[in-house]
Amino acid sequence: MTYDSAPRQPLAEGEVEIGFEPLAAALERGRHRVLAIDGPATLAWESVLASLGEALTGLGLSWQAVDVRGSLANGAELERRTASAILPGDPAFGRLFEGSLESLFGELPKIDPDAASLTLVFGPGSVLAGHDELWYFDHPKRVASEAVRSGSAATLGRQAGAPDAEQRLLFLDWPLLDRHKQGLVAQIGRFVDLTNPERPRSLTGDALRRTLAVLAGRPFRTRPSFLPGPWGGQWLRTTLGISTGEPNLAWSYELITPEAGILLGDEEPLEVGFELLMAEHAGAILGTESAERFGTSFPIRFDYLDTLEGGHLSIQCHPTETYMRDTFGPAYTQHETYYVVETTPGARIFLGLREDADVERFRVEAERAAAGGVPLDPESFVQSYPAKQHRLYAIPAGAVHASGAGNVMLEISATPYLYTLRFYDWLRRDLDGELRPVHLQHAFANLDSGRRGAGVAAELIREPVEVRSGDGWAELDLRTPEELFYAVHRLDFDDELRDVTAGRCHVLCLVAGTEIMLETEQGDHTLSYAETIVVPAGVGPYRLRRVQGEPCKLIKAFVR
Repeated sequence: MTYDSAPRQPLAEGEVEIGFEPLAAALERGRHRVLAIDGPATLAWESVLASLGEALTGLGLSWQAVDVRGSLANGAELERRTASAILPGDPAFGRLFEGSLESLFGELPKIDPDAASLTLVFGPGSVLAGHDELWYFDHPKRVASEAVRSGSAATLGRQAGAPDAEQRLLFLDWPLLDRHKQGLVAQIGRFVDLTNPERPRSLTGDALRRTLAVLAGRPFRTRPSFLPGPWGGQWLRTTLGISTGEPNLAWSYELITPEAGILLGDEEPLEVGFELLMAEHAGAILGTESAERFGTSFPIRFDYLDTLEGGHLSIQCHPTETYMRDTFGPAYTQHETYYVVETTPGARIFLGLREDADVERFRVEAERAAAGGVPLDPESFVQSYPAKQHRLYAIPAGAVHASGAGNVMLEISATPYLYTLRFYDWLRRDLDGELRPVHLQHAFANLDSGRRGAGVAAELIREPVEVRSGDGWAELDLRTPEELFYAVHRLDFDDELRDVTAGRCHVLCLVAGTEIMLETEQGDHTLSYAETIVVPAGVGPYRLRRVQGEPCKLIKAFVR
């Protein structure tokens, strides 16, 4: 077995249907009069409706379309209603929008339920209009992000190509439309995946809900996403075999709930957002205590940072708990850890201030670099440590840090991931040739100037402690600091090891070894090197068994 970049989960019932013709046939069978087709603003709605209409016409069905997007506030009125998501003068960040989709509408279109032809009410918020059937059309967030970045897709109430479109997508559309979508799961008559808008994949709402219910009770993997970057490396391409036309790959989003998808089915699977699973079954996945604390937000994130044959990351920090909540909106902040999966001789990790660091001088030199392109020597202010394979480096909010070149880091972190506050980025340009921005006001407002000198290693690079052991196996606590709400353990075993969820969700990743079998009462699951899997709280006892390769090391993260 090798790393699977498109892990599939079986359907509990039903089958994935391909194309617009099955959609038209379902409407013919259902004899619906008004179909609401909800979904994100970033879909190519006109071409999708044209293709569905062609299939309906082919069956001899007459139809008419009503676009609810025309009822959205626009212009100055839209700006007024969404102003809470805007940080004035900030070109990079926003505040998570907390309003409802309904609050962005004016008068909704009047729908005649007795019209002679089938009425297709479409667009984000179409469920708010009168209807007798609801379908949800969707595409993965990576597709939406690419479309907005290229200028081919619009955000809510806007035209495509707006200069702040990506900000609005991340901080307004996604949080708002995720909440909206999560509230519709129980009503959806059919879910349609438009990853390929010319070849939709669809599943009935009943089959979707039944499959999600079964999935919540057994281990599963999410679909990773891979992104290039100016500091990106070659490990993801050469070791994991990820194919790309880009010059490098910097990130692998193994498990990031806001963007993670789950593939359902076999040869041509349908992709649904992880947020749908969390909407219906947060308690089963997280456990009662964690679900009460985090709601429908999956709190732990796993991703790879690949700088092998690449460059240094930017010198950065993340917001403190209070600043995150008051300025950006999330209820918890972006605490992180680096686990060194691979490294090279001489590779380093930047972490914490030097004992003699002058923060004001650091600020002045960072401002000079940003304004005038004057190089800054980070090691005049930030200390660095040798990167040691299979060691954990904790990065609480506010701690200045960066992975150096020549490493592969598994980031085991709190889920928020958009709030990287850069002090210095080596005067580096992005893949489009533009100078990468820094965020000095935010960064210095959050810098923990107390994380410095010898105390950094003592507090953030701790020696592991054995929790339990037996013949040929041991569980080690890698000792994340107390301010991090999650623990990181490592399970080392020659042949096998047993564990139990005990009411807590476990996230596992095989960081050494070739292939293992994860055996549970609900079924067995193969896990290959570098793969990440979620073990829901309700799974209970499970056994890890080496299938092939050398002795194994498996990361286990869980909410304390």
